[in-house]
Amino acid sequence: MGDLKTKGGRKLMARPKIQPDYNANQIMNDLIDAVVESYEKTKVLKLTAKEFNMSAPKVRKMLITAGVYHSEIIDRVNDLYKQGMSIDQMIEITGLKKSSISGYLPYSKVIYKPEMISVNANRIKVYRERKEVVDRLQKEVNNNNFWNAIIAFQNYPFHTYSGLPFSYTIKVGKNGELNKELLINRRDKSKSLTWSSIVIALDKALNQKGNIISRPKEIGDIRGISYIYPIFYRLGLIDVPKHIADIMSLQ
Repeated sequence: MGDLKTKGGRKLMARPKIQPDYNANQIMNDLIDAVVESYEKTKVLKLTAKEFNMSAPKVRKMLITAGVYHSEIIDRVNDLYKQGMSIDQMIEITGLKKSSISGYLPYSKVIYKPEMISVNANRIKVYRERKEVVDRLQKEVNNNNFWNAIIAFQNYPFHTYSGLPFSYTIKVGKNGELNKELLINRRDKSKSLTWSSIVIALDKALNQKGNIISRPKEIGDIRGISYIYPIFYRLGLIDVPKHIADIMSLQ
């Protein structure tokens, strides 16, 4: 229970903390560890930012804090910082703007705003859940593992073969249970994707396992295949050409 405060002779109950069990420092360290783990798999900054629904500069700053992201100018700024140079001195020496200098330096303090702590804790939770379901699916493609992966990747920021952004949610029935129908959310419109189409595409994709599938219709002329293609790629069910992977990762 919160401490008592007085105002005008009356005792008032202090506002309870939001998510009191959260440890801001631990969550920040865990988030940085997760970001590093993701980045070290692909070495693609934008893809890591996409995984955590964060901006690329924020992810880069976390990687700099962990000591795993380098460039000539970043290392130069950090060398000056270690020498005890002030921001103004670094600006004068490098010619960079203050915002750039700040972006190239590691985090020096943790954000203690309760809402941000909660958001970061959820980012870690979602990342770990998605990683776990993909790992299971890689070991064995079965109905249960595939369905759990589809559930876990709701609201993930996908991009189609041509670079169009979309995400999906799963339709909820009247009884509150998830129906096997995906609701595709686009900026300008929405559409549904039936489970039967997804299952047909999965069967055809597995028959081509080990081959590079260059475009969606190489899986089959299936309704919604332009959306199924990037989902299957993210789940590790198909291999695609590097330039297509770059488009779907928005590099």
